[in-house]
Amino acid sequence: SEVLYAYSSAAGNNGSAFAGLTAFGADHPVFYSLTLGLAMFLGRFPLIVAVLALGGHLVGQRVSPPGPGTFPVDTPLFAALLGFVIVIVGALTFFPALALGPVVEHLQLR
Repeated sequence: SEVLYAYSSAAGNNGSAFAGLTAFGADHPVFYSLTLGLAMFLGRFPLIVAVLALGGHLVGQRVSPPGPGTFPVDTPLFAALLGFVIVIVGALTFFPALALGPVVEHLQLR
């Protein structure tokens, strides 16, 4: 799970991946340095390019007026639903890693 944390930290631009996993230490090969650098690159630049491309595409779209079936996005209900979806998707992203890593180890020690 230390390696998983290193890669998720590098891809998420967190910067705390090298706390226990030393990229230049004698115990870890150059493989970690190269692949963590690649994860940092892929975590930053393709996402930036995709967001800029999406923004450029949306600039050319015309604005449609809200209709009777439009969900209002300026209400507390929308904010609560959006927050709930973000938390659920974030939890489901790391659930397999937690199920295979520390949680299973904890259950085996009981």
